[in-house]
Amino acid sequence: MKRIAFCFIIGYLMMSCTEKSTSGNALVLQTDFGQKDGAVSAMKGVASAVSSDLKIYDLTHEIPAYNIWEAAYRLEQTVSYWPAGTVFVSVVDPGVGTSRKSVVLKTRSGHYVVTPDNGTLTLVAESLGIESIREIDSTRNRREGSSASYTFHGRDVYAYTGARLASGRISFEEIGPELPKDVLRIKYQSARIDSLKIKGSISILDIQYGNIWTNIPDSLVYRIGVKYGDSISVKVYKMDSLFYSSKFLLARTFGEVPEGKNLAYFNSLMKFSFAINMGNFSETYRIYSGPEWTVKLNK
Repeated sequence: MKRIAFCFIIGYLMMSCTEKSTSGNALVLQTDFGQKDGAVSAMKGVASAVSSDLKIYDLTHEIPAYNIWEAAYRLEQTVSYWPAGTVFVSVVDPGVGTSRKSVVLKTRSGHYVVTPDNGTLTLVAESLGIESIREIDSTRNRREGSSASYTFHGRDVYAYTGARLASGRISFEEIGPELPKDVLRIKYQSARIDSLKIKGSISILDIQYGNIWTNIPDSLVYRIGVKYGDSISVKVYKMDSLFYSSKFLLARTFGEVPEGKNLAYFNSLMKFSFAINMGNFSETYRIYSGPEWTVKLNK
């Protein structure tokens, strides 16, 4: 009986270790593919074939077509909220099949991003730092039988490599050769203050509602002496030309102004934002997001 009990315990421990090694970390997918066809499902199928135990999640598949900046922002908005070890696959790749590098970035926080090095890593590299970057060796890390395909690296290279990394089938070192700790970066206006004037950029839209989100943190707004209940001057520029100018009440919540009225507020990331209560500011004033849009604030 003792021998049977001992064997049972050893067997249970071995099974637990096996389950731990195969379950691995989560795999999170982001693309500009949309959900109208089978592209996203194909990527998930490839990942599931690597490991049926792998947990696969969606960040978003509604990045506007070819919009590398928005892909960069959505990663920066999301990655830090996931546990260290999570593997992100981001495929917004207008240069698919060209000489752009396919890489895996390991951040200093311990997250991994599998993506083309085309600007997608701009903001994550800045906010979370670069621990290491490796170029994907597609002679070893590519779905079997896919070498003749040049236009769906999201399925054949990125989902496959990301799933292998997340499931523990390969180590980070087995991705491919290590690269210098730098990435292709998109130029944009960082948030800064000078003589009680603040300059920043429109990072993104709160897309469902058309609210305008900037990269200006609340701390800079407080430094120019603006507090809740005060008005603040906002000037919006497109390609350095003044596009819109107005004053806004800085409110804690949308309900502090009547429906249809403009307001400024700090969004969930504590960045300066402005909106129409129960309206769509972006559509009303044709203001959008990206590196070409800048904002200036003063009291």
